[in-house]
Amino acid sequence: MSMTLNLAPLVSLLAGISILVAPWLLNFIVAIYLIVIGLLGLFGAGTLHLQ
Repeated sequence: MSMTLNLAPLVSLLAGISILVAPWLLNFIVAIYLIVIGLLGLFGAGTLHLQ
Protein backbone atom coordinates (compact mmCIF):
# COMPACT_ATOMS: atom_id res chain seq x y z
CA MET A 1 0.00 0.00 0.00
CA SER A 2 1.40 3.42 -0.92
CA MET A 3 0.28 6.90 0.00
CA THR A 4 1.00 10.17 -1.80
CA LEU A 5 1.10 13.43 0.13
CA ASN A 6 1.15 16.79 -1.65
CA LEU A 7 3.34 19.31 0.15
CA ALA A 8 1.85 22.52 -1.28
CA PRO A 9 -1.55 22.20 0.47
CA LEU A 10 0.19 21.33 3.74
CA VAL A 11 2.42 24.42 3.50
CA SER A 12 -0.66 26.54 2.67
CA LEU A 13 -2.55 25.20 5.68
CA LEU A 14 0.35 25.91 8.03
CA ALA A 15 0.77 29.43 6.62
CA GLY A 16 -2.95 30.15 6.99
CA ILE A 17 -3.07 28.96 10.60
CA SER A 18 0.06 30.98 11.42
CA ILE A 19 -1.52 34.13 9.96
CA LEU A 20 -4.68 33.59 12.03
CA VAL A 21 -2.66 33.10 15.22
CA ALA A 22 -0.20 35.97 14.66
CA PRO A 23 -1.40 38.44 12.00
CA TRP A 24 1.64 40.69 12.51
CA LEU A 25 3.78 37.94 10.92
CA LEU A 26 1.90 38.21 7.62
CA ASN A 27 4.81 39.64 5.58
CA PHE A 28 7.26 36.98 6.76
CA ILE A 29 4.80 34.12 6.34
CA VAL A 30 3.89 35.16 2.79
CA ALA A 31 7.55 35.56 1.84
CA ILE A 32 8.51 32.15 3.26
CA TYR A 33 5.44 30.53 1.64
CA LEU A 34 6.34 31.92 -1.78
CA ILE A 35 9.95 30.79 -1.45
CA VAL A 36 8.96 27.26 -0.37
CA ILE A 37 6.34 26.86 -3.13
CA GLY A 38 8.81 28.21 -5.71
CA LEU A 39 11.52 25.77 -4.63
CA LEU A 40 9.07 22.87 -4.66
CA GLY A 41 8.05 23.81 -8.18
CA LEU A 42 11.60 24.22 -9.44
CA PHE A 43 12.92 20.97 -8.04
CA GLY A 44 9.76 18.96 -8.69
CA ALA A 45 9.46 17.81 -5.10
CA GLY A 46 5.76 18.69 -4.85
CA THR A 47 4.77 15.21 -3.71
CA LEU A 48 6.10 12.87 -1.09
CA HIS A 49 5.61 9.15 -1.69
CA LEU A 50 5.19 7.06 1.42
CA GLN A 51 5.28 3.27 1.33
